[in-house]
Amino acid sequence: MSSTQDCTHTQPGDWVVYILRCADQSLYTGISNNFTRRLAQHQAGTASRYTRVRLPVEVVHVEAASDRGSATRREMEIKKLSRTGKLALFDPDRPS
Repeated sequence: MSSTQDCTHTQPGDWVVYILRCADQSLYTGISNNFTRRLAQHQAGTASRYTRVRLPVEVVHVEAASDRGSATRREMEIKKLSRTGKLALFDPDRPS
């Protein structure tokens, strides 16, 4: 699933890695096997302490993963990227 696809097409049980842009323009990366529910939790301020104080959040990138292990590995890869690297995932035309 690319960052431009509608993330509501995920089904419960489908593992995804996602990036949210917070109100302060910071980026939050996470995984879920029920993305619709997890996004609602983020928007309600009940998903993580990090996003709770940075509402609202906007989905900027979603990638499908085959299982929890691959989702976790990809999440760690993304978290190791610089901000510029993360931005390049969903905004490839953005100047470095």
